[in-house]
Amino acid sequence: MTKYLTLVMLLFFSVSTHATQTFSDPALNGKPTPEGADIALYVVDTASGKEIYSERAEQFQQPASLQKIITGLGARLILDKDFRFETTMETTERDVIINFSGDPTFTRTHLRVLVEKLKLKQTTIDGNLYLNGSAFDTSERAVGLPWDIMGVCYSAPSSSITMNGNCIYGKIEGTTPAPVKGLKASGSPYISISADDIIIREGLENQNIDCDLKLTADNKNHFSLNGCVGSHRLPVNFHLAVQNTTLYLKEVLQEELDRAGIRLHGKIIRDDTAHGTVIALHQSEPLMKLIDLMMKRSDNLIADNLLKTVGRVYYKQPGSYENGAAAIKAVFKEKAGIDLSRAIIMDGSGLSRNNRVTAKQLMQVVQYIFSNKELGLVDTLPVSGQSGTLRYRSSLINTPLSGKVTAKTGSIYGVYNLAGKINTKSGKSLYFVQLLSNYHSDSDNRNVARKPLRDFERGFYEKLFNEH
Repeated sequence: MTKYLTLVMLLFFSVSTHATQTFSDPALNGKPTPEGADIALYVVDTASGKEIYSERAEQFQQPASLQKIITGLGARLILDKDFRFETTMETTERDVIINFSGDPTFTRTHLRVLVEKLKLKQTTIDGNLYLNGSAFDTSERAVGLPWDIMGVCYSAPSSSITMNGNCIYGKIEGTTPAPVKGLKASGSPYISISADDIIIREGLENQNIDCDLKLTADNKNHFSLNGCVGSHRLPVNFHLAVQNTTLYLKEVLQEELDRAGIRLHGKIIRDDTAHGTVIALHQSEPLMKLIDLMMKRSDNLIADNLLKTVGRVYYKQPGSYENGAAAIKAVFKEKAGIDLSRAIIMDGSGLSRNNRVTAKQLMQVVQYIFSNKELGLVDTLPVSGQSGTLRYRSSLINTPLSGKVTAKTGSIYGVYNLAGKINTKSGKSLYFVQLLSNYHSDSDNRNVARKPLRDFERGFYEKLFNEH
């Protein structure tokens, strides 16, 4: 019996030890880590530059939205601090041209103001109204973007012709009270939605069985919903990514012309070579405001459009994901001494699953941002318990970590990243990069699934706070 108990205890402690032996550095062991996750950590003393922890720091990982600190620094180094996106209304003898530059904050209200200014000059367009989108190339999706998220707003296309975040609304609801017998779809008048092949599941007893809606879309802004929906979830509201931004803007623009009483004899046509004399101008907020929105909200469209703009300005050609990435690598080496030659940069947002970067590479970016405060980028980063995506990050919002961490978050499927600076109990400060990938929970409950992540983060950053 004693031998049996001894064997059981030995097995128990062996399994427990194995489960927590994630790190090669013994100082990091002893606390639970998310099961199956791959974790890279790099921590450096801000004053001395001494490495505190280096765990898989040279292993390439998906940065997710940590990509945005690369984009933000690149934009700050290449573009003027007061850079603004510009959208112009231009005229020739017969035609009118709207010249777009990829302003990610351009709205229908801004378009209306431009149309009203045109009305002050003329109420008839004898020729055509041209849309010039030559600021960017025509590739609006980064390589490595999963097809199944292309229809939702957080992955809206990065287009030179952008309005309202390239985002519109849709809804499905029951055609009858419970028990629901059928569904109907509705939404913005600029799209069509079909929901004919959806299975309706009654009750909650099967909620753990796969019952998800699937979304596909085409280049005519038609969205198809299929799959399964529980009747208790109805109605379901969607924010959908416009697939054809030119078609969308054409339809809205025609309405605005009609509203203003401007008669168009010709057609609304996309022509990236059309130019005229500028009669009206809309400018976005200045660069630093846009970067602040990008960092605190983790705004993907701002990030991707900034990346393309960086490529356009640096190489003096239509902006693209490719020349934007090349421009950032070049200017980092020229101006900041940061070598990202081996990093894989596919976009500005971090949505592409093909992005790859190491913790040590990201640490160079973090150190440069915090060491060069005149750039103004530190103030754009979220602060734990106070602002942006760290305001409600549960692992960091309580004492003693609230207000002590200034960092950018990064999350996509299976990835949970963080990079920035922590102020410690002793008055020191540390730079850190956390790249956590390949985490998958058995639970469908979001709160339960994220508990191991919260526990790991809380334990790790409290350790940094208390021991350094």
